[in-house]
Amino acid sequence: MDIYHTIIRPLVTEKSSFQAGQSGKERGGAYSFEVHPEANKAQVRDAVEKIYGVKVLKVRTSSRPGKLRRFRYKTGRTSQTKKAVVVVDPDSHIDLF
Repeated sequence: MDIYHTIIRPLVTEKSSFQAGQSGKERGGAYSFEVHPEANKAQVRDAVEKIYGVKVLKVRTSSRPGKLRRFRYKTGRTSQTKKAVVVVDPDSHIDLF
């Protein structure tokens, strides 16, 4: 899988902005991305390191199932996505804004 197909988009929310700004002695900021549903942690790590030029310490992934939604008289389902939280080196930074 191509690195540009692995990372779909960065998730910029209040929680992800707060996590990106936090940094401690042994951990850097944590950035959230929407990734391809079939991508594994190693592929996400390689893609973020090559696209943004940072050193990745840890990758956490979770699959978010689609939810039922109503529109007028019909019901539908939102698409299921996969989310990855990437923790980078304290010396590294990703500019998402």
